[in-house]
Amino acid sequence: MTVVGTGYRIASQITPESLARIKAADKFFYLVADVVTETWLAGLNPSAENLTDSYAPGKSRTDTYNEIVDRILAPVRTGLHVCVAFYGHPGVFAHSTHEAIRRARKEGVPARMLPGISAQDCLFADLGFDPSDGCQIFEATGFLVQKPKTDPSCALILYQAGAIGVSTFETSALWNRSALQVLSEVLSKKYPPKHRITLYTAPHFPVCDPIILRISIARLPKADVTIATTLFIPPSKEPRWDDRMARRLGMS
Repeated sequence: MTVVGTGYRIASQITPESLARIKAADKFFYLVADVVTETWLAGLNPSAENLTDSYAPGKSRTDTYNEIVDRILAPVRTGLHVCVAFYGHPGVFAHSTHEAIRRARKEGVPARMLPGISAQDCLFADLGFDPSDGCQIFEATGFLVQKPKTDPSCALILYQAGAIGVSTFETSALWNRSALQVLSEVLSKKYPPKHRITLYTAPHFPVCDPIILRISIARLPKADVTIATTLFIPPSKEPRWDDRMARRLGMS
């Protein structure tokens, strides 16, 4: 079994190795975020099957993830070579892929994951951000619930800010507006209210530009956030070059 990533831009961010695995598979599953990519993937392998129908409004996302794993493993257990394609990177905030690989290996089936381009990879490129000075990455709900210790002098990335606290699948663009107020209040305890953050959405099509909106933390509750939005919170204080170098060399 092989799990691959398609990246975000249709057909242009998938690796040759992943594309070859899709075409050679006895059974091919896919789960992506737009119908154009669905159509493209469906034409790559006659056994292609869309996993989107495992989702339903009001249905527990945990139930959906487990159903997807079961669907993937069913042909694996019959001896077929299965390939599964997820949009972005298949191992970044994707429970079903990791669980399918874990179960397959436990049952003695060779399984591996091939990398893809994730939302944060697109973010690094589009925002011109180099994570060499450190980068903290969390799912937004987990960030609020688990309250991890974070360093405001280090960049912070929060995934799925539009779905905070929602355990079911919804069809609306934003699943929980009120949670943005809570997130804003939590961030304001570590950053100045006027500290500017970036709302980022990677584009699916080569002809489209990314959505990049810079706002203050105080404006987050009313901002144009969707479930596809990734929050980028830059350091509250940019260290000088000599400070960064001293830190790297252990001189501070």
